[in-house]
Amino acid sequence: MGHKIAVYGASGTTGRFVVAELQKRGFEPQPFGRAQATPDTPTALDRALTGAAAVINTAGPFAVTAAPLISAAERAGIPYVDVAAEIEANADTLARNTTIPVVPAMAFFGGLADLLVTATMADWPTADSAHIAYGLSNWQPTPGTLSAGAVSHARRNGQRVRFHNGELQYHSDPPQTLQWEFPSGPREVIAEFSMADIVTIPSHLHIPSVTSYMSTAAANGLSKAAKRQEPETFEVDVRVRRGNEERRTTATGRDIYAVSAPLAVEAVERLLTGRYNITGTASAGAMFNAAGFLAELATQGRSPEGGSGAQPRLGVWGLGPQTTPGTS
Repeated sequence: MGHKIAVYGASGTTGRFVVAELQKRGFEPQPFGRAQATPDTPTALDRALTGAAAVINTAGPFAVTAAPLISAAERAGIPYVDVAAEIEANADTLARNTTIPVVPAMAFFGGLADLLVTATMADWPTADSAHIAYGLSNWQPTPGTLSAGAVSHARRNGQRVRFHNGELQYHSDPPQTLQWEFPSGPREVIAEFSMADIVTIPSHLHIPSVTSYMSTAAANGLSKAAKRQEPETFEVDVRVRRGNEERRTTATGRDIYAVSAPLAVEAVERLLTGRYNITGTASAGAMFNAAGFLAELATQGRSPEGGSGAQPRLGVWGLGPQTTPGTS
């Protein structure tokens, strides 16, 4: 490839994975951070993007960094990709009209489920609901995750948020737990544990209700905010329902931060080789061929795992119109 790819926040946890993935694929990372360019210094951002073919933003809170970086990318005439998990920040980005390809939430939260739901919909033009259950073994948040979460919490005044009846709804209903039957077995999950999926998916798919669920083990780990040690394993179980039919796709792997790197870098590679659908702002499922994107990631994920920059394993099952009649 040989293209230079600017990486904002390259010294962070996800940023380091992104740099390693770029190098693995033959790109030349062009790392920078707040020491070189703060979000409120346009001239410094412009200098940091000089010579880059695209920019990947891995530095949250994205409520602060996304808009200035997108503007800088527009001035440079290069694609922009980020790994934002912040619901409101992603909604803000998706509402922008841009002159360049812009793909927010190109990460484990937001982008992966959007691709899974889009591929699962297949020939369905509409669906009644989409359900995304995250079966994480645990969750050891990075400082960046905690910082972004605090910004989102403040933006919604401590309320919870869901996507129902075609709109974001802020509420103070207490969280409910239930048992979710993952392929590996049942896990207790918290319902309406909303992630970026509730804005990425309905931004382009006709689904009036999108609900995320999180394993209680992961939610408890998030609240304790322990230092990252052993990477978590995950199952992302997607169920899309229309009438009495259900289609289901599941992705499995390990390390939710590491898996964001191939998602973001695959997006950049497709943008630079003309394999995308929209010159403007769009989520992953709208911008790319979802089934092909996931198939490519799953193929790459069969490579052996190694050090910190190794490709994490990602398996995807059930792609296509797998229909189970009689589901309520």
